[in-house]
Amino acid sequence: MTGASPLSGSSPTTGWAPTVAVGAGRMGRGIAVAYALKGRPVTVLDFKARAEHDVERLVRDVQDEVRSTLDQLATLDVLSPAEVEATAALVTVAPLEASPEVLGTARIVYEGVPETPAAKADALPRLGLLAAEDTIIASTTSTMLASELAGLVPRTERFLNAHWLNPAFINLLVEVSPHEDTDPRVTEALKAELELVGKVPVVCACSPGFIVPRLQALIMNEAARMVSEGVATAADIDKATRFGLGLRFASLGVLEFIDFGGNDILYYADRYLSRTIDEYRYAVPAVIEQNMREGRDGLRTGQGFFSYDAEDVDAYRQDVLRRTLEMARHFEAVRDSGS
Repeated sequence: MTGASPLSGSSPTTGWAPTVAVGAGRMGRGIAVAYALKGRPVTVLDFKARAEHDVERLVRDVQDEVRSTLDQLATLDVLSPAEVEATAALVTVAPLEASPEVLGTARIVYEGVPETPAAKADALPRLGLLAAEDTIIASTTSTMLASELAGLVPRTERFLNAHWLNPAFINLLVEVSPHEDTDPRVTEALKAELELVGKVPVVCACSPGFIVPRLQALIMNEAARMVSEGVATAADIDKATRFGLGLRFASLGVLEFIDFGGNDILYYADRYLSRTIDEYRYAVPAVIEQNMREGRDGLRTGQGFFSYDAEDVDAYRQDVLRRTLEMARHFEAVRDSGS
């Protein structure tokens, strides 16, 4: 890195925002709305060569979609109708021809071109050469590892993945995945940037599937199997997901939930399910076996995936009850509205 701090510097005087979403597709537009909703200017850079009339059509399409999205959010009281125009004005759309100026003044670039190796191999070297040396470049890919893409970018230490969940302007979580050569200052700067626009960044290893895709793939696969096996209707499985799993895991994290109930409950549940349904899908994970051997049963023993030795256990249980009740009230309102 250069002597300048990542993301340092003020907005450029050229009119281009210091935050750039490269690629005018779904993700680029979603990130643009997310920034605009927090009062932050953002440039959507189309990175594809087009005829002049196609460029004009794309610009109108992006502007119309941003405005339509904001109008919809206004009807849901996310912002007032009077704020829609000013919020939409924070999103600028730039054509490929403006790339040198747009990327040259950028402090952070989110790469969101199509999810193909060819598209990444075309875009990343070009934007890496046009961006300033200390510009942070974050790919929004949901399938490719930062380690697989880093070599395409000059100065690999300023490159990492930032996996936004769709729709990007609503979902709070962004999975930040650095590769082994990512400068730690870049990771911290990106996390700070995401927090400024209201996101909840989590850091995960450069591993296939990140966090959420790995978890949700297992859940979705099992739900599909249950439909095919006649365990329950699709409607009832979805209802159980929303009002059971949804409420539960909106109140406690998955690993916190294991600790709260006890490692032994999962251990014996896995053994039963592996015996009665599928020995491989429900095999007891090695870490759960290890926790059983070592007596790391979670809250009741003071140690599990988390340490509770310094916790006021009664106060912690009260907080869990508060969180769950708050979510239950929300879900009751959803149920009563018929949504």
